[in-house]
Amino acid sequence: MTTIRARIIGTGSCLPSNEVSNDQLANVVDTSDEWIVQRTGIRSRRLAVEGQTTADLALAASHAALRAAGIDGADLDVIVLATTSPDRTFPATAVRIQAALGAHHGAAFDVQAVCSGFVYALGIADNMIRLGQARTALVIGAETFSRLLDWTDRSTCVLFGDGAGAVVLQAVEHRGGSTEPGIVSTHLRSDGRYEELLYADGGPSSTSTVGKVRMRGQAVFKHAVVNLAEIVDVALAATGLCREDIDWLVPHQANQRIIEATARKLGLPLDRVVQTVADHANTSAASIPLALDRAVSDGRIRPGHLVLMEAMGAGLTWGAALVRW
Repeated sequence: MTTIRARIIGTGSCLPSNEVSNDQLANVVDTSDEWIVQRTGIRSRRLAVEGQTTADLALAASHAALRAAGIDGADLDVIVLATTSPDRTFPATAVRIQAALGAHHGAAFDVQAVCSGFVYALGIADNMIRLGQARTALVIGAETFSRLLDWTDRSTCVLFGDGAGAVVLQAVEHRGGSTEPGIVSTHLRSDGRYEELLYADGGPSSTSTVGKVRMRGQAVFKHAVVNLAEIVDVALAATGLCREDIDWLVPHQANQRIIEATARKLGLPLDRVVQTVADHANTSAASIPLALDRAVSDGRIRPGHLVLMEAMGAGLTWGAALVRW
């Protein structure tokens, strides 16, 4: 018996041209390259230039993913955009991408799960394809997160950057088992009891402002290491796979120490972990697709590889996706 599975057939990414080093940040806020690198592993980040929006970055990443997939916008049935920094309060930034790509049928909408957003968006698009509601989907993670930062708060402003990544999914017939190409499974979690650990102190219905990022860093770190290891084990157990089967871990690029701690818990050597945090910083929903596109483009991720993506973000939200390339 055959079923339908979603296969990733193209990846793409976009980073703003404006690269800002730790030394440059030290001219703006009380910090230093040594302080930032020691605590986060971050050495630089890209920041959107004046007038550059989340949609601009998302559209560039989408064009790249579509080129890699060998299709155009008219072939898309659904566009799911994960972002915490939309161009407007409404409508969804995804509809701008839909119009620009000439995708004049189907649906386009945004998903808001902060740093877990791409995994959430991938899970939604995967399920739509499995259910026969779409055959071809564009999934994007895009952020101009720098617009949410308090540049006087060195505990948060040094951590984040801007960028976008995208993948194209297409329905393929699946005969069972985890060795065939496609998304094997996705697993999503949240726990609203921990909302106050990481949030923006504004919103349309509360302050009529966007607000700025506030974070209790040590508490977030502890939850991240525990929750990410747990969701990985859930994903593996659900598919009959084990940690040794994982060829590549593509984690949310929040902090070098979180990445290393998660890899240790999973028993994975760091040379099997895709890392971009040093030069991208934390790009929230864009971080996983940016890292994924880099590893696909440089040839590390190849057909047959089992790829594990995982993320945790504000909410708290977290999730994992297993993909056979």
